[in-house]
Amino acid sequence: MGSAPARLGRPGTPAVAVGVAAAGLMALAQAPVPFVDDDRALTTVVVVAFFTATCALAADVWPIRRVALAAGVVVVATFALELVGSTTNWPFGAYDYTGALVPHLLDVPLVVPLAWFAMAVPAREVAARLVAPGWARVALGAVALTAWDLMLDPQMVDAGYWAWEADGPWRGIPLSNYAGWLISSATVMMVLDRLLPRPGQSRPLLALYAWWGFSEALAFIVFFGDPVVGLVGGAAMLGLAGAALRASAHIPRRTATYGGRG
Repeated sequence: MGSAPARLGRPGTPAVAVGVAAAGLMALAQAPVPFVDDDRALTTVVVVAFFTATCALAADVWPIRRVALAAGVVVVATFALELVGSTTNWPFGAYDYTGALVPHLLDVPLVVPLAWFAMAVPAREVAARLVAPGWARVALGAVALTAWDLMLDPQMVDAGYWAWEADGPWRGIPLSNYAGWLISSATVMMVLDRLLPRPGQSRPLLALYAWWGFSEALAFIVFFGDPVVGLVGGAAMLGLAGAALRASAHIPRRTATYGGRG
Protein backbone atom coordinates (compact mmCIF):
# COMPACT_ATOMS: atom_id res chain seq x y z
CA MET A 1 0.00 0.00 0.00
CA GLY A 2 1.24 3.46 -0.80
CA SER A 3 2.17 6.10 1.75
CA ALA A 4 0.68 9.49 2.47
CA PRO A 5 1.66 12.12 5.02
CA ALA A 6 0.29 11.68 8.52
CA ARG A 7 0.10 14.73 10.75
CA LEU A 8 0.64 14.33 14.45
CA GLY A 9 -2.12 16.44 15.92
CA ARG A 10 -0.37 19.79 15.46
CA PRO A 11 -2.37 22.82 16.64
CA GLY A 12 -3.73 24.81 13.75
CA THR A 13 -4.36 22.00 11.29
CA PRO A 14 -7.94 22.05 9.98
CA ALA A 15 -8.78 18.61 11.36
CA VAL A 16 -7.58 19.56 14.83
CA ALA A 17 -9.52 22.83 14.67
CA VAL A 18 -12.72 20.93 13.84
CA GLY A 19 -11.97 18.37 16.54
CA VAL A 20 -11.36 21.01 19.19
CA ALA A 21 -14.55 22.86 18.22
CA ALA A 22 -16.57 19.64 18.44
CA ALA A 23 -14.98 18.78 21.78
CA GLY A 24 -15.86 22.26 23.03
CA LEU A 25 -19.47 21.78 22.01
CA MET A 26 -19.43 18.41 23.76
CA ALA A 27 -18.15 19.98 26.98
CA LEU A 28 -20.73 22.77 26.80
CA ALA A 29 -23.51 20.21 26.42
CA GLN A 30 -22.13 18.13 29.30
CA ALA A 31 -22.10 21.04 31.74
CA PRO A 32 -25.89 21.39 32.33
CA VAL A 33 -26.62 17.64 32.44
CA PRO A 34 -26.57 17.40 36.27
CA PHE A 35 -28.99 20.32 36.57
CA VAL A 36 -31.84 19.36 34.23
CA ASP A 37 -34.65 16.87 34.73
CA ASP A 38 -34.71 15.68 31.13
CA ASP A 39 -31.26 15.40 29.60
CA ARG A 40 -32.17 13.33 26.54
CA ALA A 41 -31.46 16.07 24.01
CA LEU A 42 -28.25 17.04 25.78
CA THR A 43 -27.09 13.41 25.81
CA THR A 44 -27.63 13.17 22.06
CA VAL A 45 -25.70 16.39 21.46
CA VAL A 46 -22.85 15.19 23.70
CA VAL A 47 -22.47 11.87 21.88
CA VAL A 48 -22.75 13.32 18.37
CA ALA A 49 -20.20 16.03 19.24
CA PHE A 50 -17.93 13.41 20.82
CA PHE A 51 -18.15 11.23 17.71
CA THR A 52 -17.40 14.25 15.50
CA ALA A 53 -14.41 15.23 17.65
CA THR A 54 -12.94 11.74 17.50
CA CYS A 55 -13.42 11.49 13.73
CA ALA A 56 -11.85 14.91 13.13
CA LEU A 57 -8.85 14.28 15.37
CA ALA A 58 -8.37 10.85 13.82
CA ALA A 59 -8.46 12.44 10.35
CA ASP A 60 -5.43 14.50 11.38
CA VAL A 61 -3.44 11.26 11.66
CA TRP A 62 -4.96 8.87 9.13
CA PRO A 63 -6.42 9.47 5.66
CA ILE A 64 -10.04 10.49 5.95
CA ARG A 65 -11.15 7.52 3.85
CA ARG A 66 -9.56 5.22 6.44
CA VAL A 67 -11.28 7.04 9.28
CA ALA A 68 -14.64 6.89 7.49
CA LEU A 69 -14.23 3.17 6.82
CA ALA A 70 -13.22 2.43 10.41
CA ALA A 71 -16.09 4.51 11.80
CA GLY A 72 -18.59 2.82 9.49
CA VAL A 73 -17.42 -0.69 10.33
CA VAL A 74 -17.35 -0.09 14.10
CA VAL A 75 -20.71 1.72 14.15
CA VAL A 76 -22.46 -1.00 12.14
CA ALA A 77 -20.79 -3.80 14.10
CA THR A 78 -21.58 -2.32 17.51
CA PHE A 79 -25.15 -1.58 16.48
CA ALA A 80 -25.48 -5.28 15.63
CA LEU A 81 -23.79 -6.15 18.92
CA GLU A 82 -26.24 -4.01 20.91
CA LEU A 83 -29.18 -5.47 19.01
CA VAL A 84 -28.02 -9.01 19.72
CA GLY A 85 -27.18 -8.13 23.32
CA SER A 86 -30.54 -6.58 24.11
CA THR A 87 -32.49 -9.45 22.50
CA THR A 88 -30.42 -12.51 23.50
CA ASN A 89 -28.76 -11.34 26.75
CA TRP A 90 -25.33 -12.15 25.29
CA PRO A 91 -22.56 -11.06 25.85
CA PHE A 92 -23.48 -8.44 28.47
CA GLY A 93 -26.32 -10.05 30.39
CA ALA A 94 -30.03 -9.36 30.48
CA TYR A 95 -30.80 -5.71 29.76
CA ASP A 96 -33.35 -3.72 27.80
CA TYR A 97 -33.40 -0.27 26.26
CA THR A 98 -36.30 1.82 27.54
CA GLY A 99 -36.95 3.82 24.37
CA ALA A 100 -36.08 7.09 26.12
CA LEU A 101 -33.12 7.86 23.86
CA VAL A 102 -34.15 8.84 20.34
CA PRO A 103 -33.75 8.29 17.52
CA HIS A 104 -33.58 4.53 17.72
CA LEU A 105 -33.72 1.65 15.27
CA LEU A 106 -35.05 -1.77 16.31
CA ASP A 107 -35.12 -0.37 19.88
CA VAL A 108 -31.35 0.40 19.85
CA PRO A 109 -30.59 4.13 20.30
CA LEU A 110 -28.49 5.27 17.36
CA VAL A 111 -26.14 7.28 19.58
CA VAL A 112 -24.93 4.09 21.29
CA PRO A 113 -22.83 2.75 18.37
CA LEU A 114 -21.54 6.30 17.78
CA ALA A 115 -20.31 6.32 21.37
CA TRP A 116 -18.50 3.01 20.90
CA PHE A 117 -16.35 4.42 18.10
CA ALA A 118 -15.99 7.82 19.75
CA MET A 119 -14.28 6.35 22.83
CA ALA A 120 -12.61 3.33 21.19
CA VAL A 121 -10.14 5.42 19.18
CA PRO A 122 -8.94 7.51 22.17
CA ALA A 123 -8.75 4.34 24.30
CA ARG A 124 -6.51 2.69 21.72
CA GLU A 125 -4.30 5.78 21.66
CA VAL A 126 -3.86 5.34 25.42
CA ALA A 127 -2.87 1.69 25.00
CA ALA A 128 -0.53 2.45 22.10
CA ARG A 129 1.53 4.78 24.30
CA LEU A 130 1.99 2.18 26.99
CA VAL A 131 2.51 -1.22 25.37
CA ALA A 132 3.85 -2.71 22.16
CA PRO A 133 1.61 -3.64 19.22
CA GLY A 134 -0.08 -7.00 19.31
CA TRP A 135 -2.22 -8.74 21.88
CA ALA A 136 -0.94 -6.55 24.72
CA ARG A 137 -2.19 -3.43 22.94
CA VAL A 138 -5.53 -5.05 22.12
CA ALA A 139 -5.96 -6.12 25.75
CA LEU A 140 -4.98 -2.77 27.27
CA GLY A 141 -7.13 -0.90 24.75
CA ALA A 142 -10.07 -3.09 25.79
CA VAL A 143 -9.38 -2.30 29.45
CA ALA A 144 -9.17 1.44 28.71
CA LEU A 145 -12.49 1.35 26.85
CA THR A 146 -14.19 -0.76 29.52
CA ALA A 147 -12.94 1.62 32.24
CA TRP A 148 -15.26 4.26 30.76
CA ASP A 149 -18.26 2.05 31.41
CA LEU A 150 -17.52 2.00 35.14
CA MET A 151 -19.09 5.47 35.11
CA LEU A 152 -21.13 5.44 31.90
CA ASP A 153 -23.40 2.54 32.77
CA PRO A 154 -24.36 3.79 36.25
CA GLN A 155 -25.16 7.22 34.78
CA MET A 156 -27.25 5.88 31.91
CA VAL A 157 -29.15 3.41 34.10
CA ASP A 158 -29.91 6.15 36.62
CA ALA A 159 -31.14 8.36 33.76
CA GLY A 160 -33.52 5.59 32.69
CA TYR A 161 -32.00 4.91 29.26
CA TRP A 162 -31.63 1.16 29.82
CA ALA A 163 -32.34 -1.27 32.64
CA TRP A 164 -30.87 -4.52 33.91
CA GLU A 165 -33.13 -7.43 34.73
CA ALA A 166 -30.87 -8.78 37.48
CA ASP A 167 -29.36 -6.70 40.24
CA GLY A 168 -25.55 -6.60 40.18
CA PRO A 169 -22.77 -5.63 42.59
CA TRP A 170 -21.70 -2.43 40.81
CA ARG A 171 -24.54 0.03 41.32
CA GLY A 172 -27.03 -2.62 40.28
CA ILE A 173 -25.06 -3.60 37.18
CA PRO A 174 -24.01 -7.26 36.82
CA LEU A 175 -20.39 -8.24 36.35
CA SER A 176 -21.40 -10.00 33.13
CA ASN A 177 -21.74 -6.52 31.62
CA TYR A 178 -18.05 -5.81 32.14
CA ALA A 179 -17.00 -9.22 30.89
CA GLY A 180 -19.04 -8.51 27.77
CA TRP A 181 -17.46 -5.09 27.45
CA LEU A 182 -13.95 -6.54 27.61
CA ILE A 183 -14.71 -9.12 24.93
CA SER A 184 -16.49 -6.61 22.70
CA SER A 185 -13.84 -3.93 23.23
CA ALA A 186 -11.05 -6.32 22.34
CA THR A 187 -12.85 -7.11 19.09
CA VAL A 188 -13.21 -3.40 18.32
CA MET A 189 -9.50 -2.90 19.04
CA MET A 190 -8.60 -5.63 16.55
CA VAL A 191 -10.77 -3.95 13.93
CA LEU A 192 -9.08 -0.61 14.56
CA ASP A 193 -5.63 -2.20 14.39
CA ARG A 194 -6.54 -3.48 10.96
CA LEU A 195 -8.17 -0.32 9.60
CA LEU A 196 -6.19 2.42 11.40
CA PRO A 197 -2.60 1.22 11.62
CA ARG A 198 0.13 2.99 13.57
CA PRO A 199 -1.75 4.54 16.51
CA GLY A 200 -0.04 6.47 19.28
CA GLN A 201 0.52 9.62 17.22
CA SER A 202 -2.24 11.93 18.54
CA ARG A 203 -1.95 13.86 21.77
CA PRO A 204 -5.38 15.47 21.22
CA LEU A 205 -7.00 12.02 21.25
CA LEU A 206 -5.21 11.28 24.52
CA ALA A 207 -6.52 14.57 25.91
CA LEU A 208 -10.05 13.62 24.82
CA TYR A 209 -9.83 10.39 26.83
CA ALA A 210 -8.46 12.28 29.85
CA TRP A 211 -11.28 14.84 29.63
CA TRP A 212 -13.91 12.13 29.86
CA GLY A 213 -12.21 10.59 32.87
CA PHE A 214 -12.07 13.96 34.61
CA SER A 215 -15.54 15.22 33.69
CA GLU A 216 -17.36 11.99 34.55
CA ALA A 217 -15.49 11.61 37.85
CA LEU A 218 -16.27 15.24 38.77
CA ALA A 219 -19.93 14.79 37.92
CA PHE A 220 -20.31 11.73 40.14
CA ILE A 221 -18.30 13.15 43.05
CA VAL A 222 -19.81 16.65 43.09
CA PHE A 223 -23.21 16.52 41.37
CA PHE A 224 -24.57 12.96 41.17
CA GLY A 225 -24.00 12.21 44.86
CA ASP A 226 -22.07 8.98 44.23
CA PRO A 227 -18.38 9.65 44.96
CA VAL A 228 -17.51 5.94 44.98
CA VAL A 229 -18.34 5.62 41.27
CA GLY A 230 -16.46 8.84 40.54
CA LEU A 231 -13.39 7.79 42.51
CA VAL A 232 -13.21 4.26 41.10
CA GLY A 233 -14.01 5.19 37.51
CA GLY A 234 -11.89 8.32 37.65
CA ALA A 235 -8.91 6.45 39.06
CA ALA A 236 -9.18 3.86 36.29
CA MET A 237 -9.48 6.32 33.40
CA LEU A 238 -7.23 9.08 34.72
CA GLY A 239 -4.60 6.60 35.84
CA LEU A 240 -4.36 5.22 32.32
CA ALA A 241 -4.58 8.69 30.75
CA GLY A 242 -1.89 10.08 33.04
CA ALA A 243 0.49 7.24 32.25
CA ALA A 244 -0.13 7.65 28.53
CA LEU A 245 0.32 11.44 28.64
CA ARG A 246 3.58 11.04 30.56
CA ALA A 247 4.80 8.58 27.96
CA SER A 248 3.65 10.96 25.22
CA ALA A 249 5.69 13.79 26.70
CA HIS A 250 8.89 11.83 26.05
CA ILE A 251 8.08 11.17 22.39
CA PRO A 252 9.35 14.04 20.21
CA ARG A 253 7.11 15.55 17.57
CA ARG A 254 8.33 14.41 14.19
CA THR A 255 7.16 13.93 10.65
CA ALA A 256 5.83 10.43 10.05
CA THR A 257 4.40 8.64 7.08
CA TYR A 258 1.22 6.72 7.07
CA GLY A 259 1.70 3.16 5.98
CA GLY A 260 -0.48 0.17 5.44
CA ARG A 261 0.98 -1.71 8.37
CA GLY A 262 1.05 -0.71 12.06
